[in-house]
Amino acid sequence: MHRLIAALYLLCASAAYAGAQKYEPLAASAQAALHKAVSDSRPPGSSFRNPIDAADWLGEMSRRLEKRIPSREYRIDLLRSVHYEATRAGLDPQLVLGLMQVESGFRKYAVSSAGARGYMQVMPFWLKLLGRPEDSLFDLRTNLRYGCTILRHYLDIEKGDLYRALGRYNGSLGKPEYPNMVRAAWQNQWAYDKPTRPTETGR
Repeated sequence: MHRLIAALYLLCASAAYAGAQKYEPLAASAQAALHKAVSDSRPPGSSFRNPIDAADWLGEMSRRLEKRIPSREYRIDLLRSVHYEATRAGLDPQLVLGLMQVESGFRKYAVSSAGARGYMQVMPFWLKLLGRPEDSLFDLRTNLRYGCTILRHYLDIEKGDLYRALGRYNGSLGKPEYPNMVRAAWQNQWAYDKPTRPTETGR
């Protein structure tokens, strides 16, 4: 099993594995909640506990992303947005980075054969379903907002079962390949342990 996961990880490192969320009718309450989640236009605040945590995480993730996105300024903007939108949705930012790697290979304008768009490969039917046809899924923050909101929605449907939620996200529910690739990318490429710092004494 470990060899299979490693092989799948190597595959997804060089080629995106975009799928397509499948249209499912939503209850009015769920539709309203999702519409509210993607419509929040308040300016983003910091999703980090303090500036030191921000510097540590952004510095480490920026280093790992450098080969894929050469511009440091854009990398930092992307990573800040990922951390904010993932945290806002109650997701692990490193999981979202793993999903982005598998779905789009971090290509902003990626379009799958099924029509899924952007970093997190969001299907356009969500725009109409949530009453926001004017939104652009190629916009950085819009794409991340939708992608994180949709994954959170699937996690809630599946009562926290990440394997099944990822299958729904990719339109491959019940098949192991996609969840295994995302988990492998998450664990092998984006896992992060917060640095430990000595506490100040004598003051």
